[in-house]
Amino acid sequence: MSDLITSPNFKVSGEYIFHLEDATTGEVLAHFHKKNLVTLDGGVLVMINLASGGTPVPPSQRGLTMLAVGTGATGPVLSPDAPDPRQRRLNTEIARKAFSPGGTVFRNAVGAAVSYPTNVCDFTVTFGVGEAVGPLNEMGLIRSIAMPLTTATNPVPATFPVYDPTIDLSTYDILANYTTMGQGTGPIGKPNNSVLTLTWRLSS
Repeated sequence: MSDLITSPNFKVSGEYIFHLEDATTGEVLAHFHKKNLVTLDGGVLVMINLASGGTPVPPSQRGLTMLAVGTGATGPVLSPDAPDPRQRRLNTEIARKAFSPGGTVFRNAVGAAVSYPTNVCDFTVTFGVGEAVGPLNEMGLIRSIAMPLTTATNPVPATFPVYDPTIDLSTYDILANYTTMGQGTGPIGKPNNSVLTLTWRLSS
C-alpha cells in the first residue's frame, strides 16, 4: 500500500495563470503564472471520487465545481504567508464562480486541448466587470456542496492551523487547491471596470 501512495504517478500538482485586464481598453493590469499546492482535503476529495463508483453522484461525491477568491491571506500585507496544505477554506472569501462554459479542458503531453480525458486538466473562471472587486491575495479550487454554485454555503469549520482528519467532508465544501498572492508586492487590486480570467491547471 505504501508503494502506491508514494508513487510519483499518483501525485497531483497544481499551477495557475492570473490575467487581469481593463474591460474598456484591454490594457493588461496583471499577468503571471505560478505553482500552488494541493491541500490535505484535496487528497480526501480524490478518494471520495474514486470511491463513488458507478452510483448516482450526489453533492457529496461531486468533483471540483468552482473557483473562489478572497482578501484574507495571513501574514504581512506586503508579503502574505505561503499557502499551507492544512488550509480548509479561504480566510475571507469575497466571490466564487462556477467554471466558464467550456472552462474544463483536458490537455495532452504537448499542451494541446483534447476531447478525451488525460492526466492534465485546466479549470477556467472569468470574473467580469463588478465581480470579485477588491484587494485579492488568496484563492482556491472548491467542491461546493450546495446548488446553485454561488456562495460559501457550508465551509469546513475554521480550525487552521489545526487539522482534524476525522471531520466528515461529505457534508462540507472542500477546498482542494489553495494559494496566496502578492508576496513582495501586496494584494492585487481588481478594479470595478476590469475582467479577471483565472486558469487553474492540475496534473498527475
